[in-house]
Amino acid sequence: MLKKAAVLSVLVLTLANIAQAKDLTNRLGVGVKSHETLDLPELAVVYNPTNEIQVTGGLGIDTQKDQSKFAANAGVRRIVFKEDNMNFYMGGTVGLVNYETAGSKQSGFELDAVFGGEFFLPGLDSLSFTFEGGAGVISADEVRFRTIADSPLRAGIIFYF
Repeated sequence: MLKKAAVLSVLVLTLANIAQAKDLTNRLGVGVKSHETLDLPELAVVYNPTNEIQVTGGLGIDTQKDQSKFAANAGVRRIVFKEDNMNFYMGGTVGLVNYETAGSKQSGFELDAVFGGEFFLPGLDSLSFTFEGGAGVISADEVRFRTIADSPLRAGIIFYF
């Protein structure tokens, strides 16, 4: 796993040199991301009402018997720094989580403060890759604090219309 992360990091740094930042005002993006706490794939939505604000959402469901998972979240990001190749943002998300382990169900909330970046590749102007880091709290069977670190393939791949 560490080897994959190292290769992915080199790939991201290499591709960042040829990526371009985009004006995403009034554009809607849909794609995929991964819920870090539950290791659950999610469908993702990003809307850009202005040049500096993004509204995000995600929904993941797995109905596996005795190991079901559910996550729904919404968030707001503010683009704080624009590079030629990338938009850097800060924001927060709030969500509901539910998971089952050996027939015992746990439900709760999640609250995260994140920073991250979104970059685009030339020739694929509507496709973005994101990475995120930050800290959060999750309350299900118990309250716990955690750090967040998502690589581009886990944090999100979004196609903008």
